[in-house]
Amino acid sequence: MDDADVTIGPVNLAARVDEALAVQALAFGLSEDEIVVRRHIVLRHLLNPGACAYGATTADGRLVGFVYGMPNDRSHWWSGVVEPYLRAAHTVEWLDDSFVITELHVHPAHQGRGLGRGLITTITDRAEQPRSILSAIDTESPARALYRALGYTDLARMVHFPSAPRPYAVMGAPLPLRRKPAARPSTGPPARN
Repeated sequence: MDDADVTIGPVNLAARVDEALAVQALAFGLSEDEIVVRRHIVLRHLLNPGACAYGATTADGRLVGFVYGMPNDRSHWWSGVVEPYLRAAHTVEWLDDSFVITELHVHPAHQGRGLGRGLITTITDRAEQPRSILSAIDTESPARALYRALGYTDLARMVHFPSAPRPYAVMGAPLPLRRKPAARPSTGPPARN
């Protein structure tokens, strides 16, 4: 599949929540019951001040990836769960003046082609906060590798969310996010024709 016809731009996530959750279900492995719960969570999150969403959309209008986030608020559930872990790691200050990446998912058929990178850099480039935080399953994965390449570092590990079967890592990065390093000029001998 060619992603040349995929564009990244603002998306009305509330209007396309079912389409977005179908992508998340494939990318993240959600059950039908989890989709129902997540639908309510997404719609509630989008009501928060500063919440915004971007989508990766094909030329024919299919949503193949999305990201949404918002300025962090210590009164939010997520902050309440991660705060003790960040406090123990002496990184609790990251909860202040940060933009939270709440969800980032790309359809498996479109992964590995830069869409996740494009989505997260697009949304964070528009954030007014000087840094970004997120949580990711605490295992080595392509997602964690992407976050590290963008400048995110581990702030706390082995974070346990209620009802989540696996532990998470909380990661943070200064904004703007790091871009791909420029290609280095070749230092080898010149090519022969």
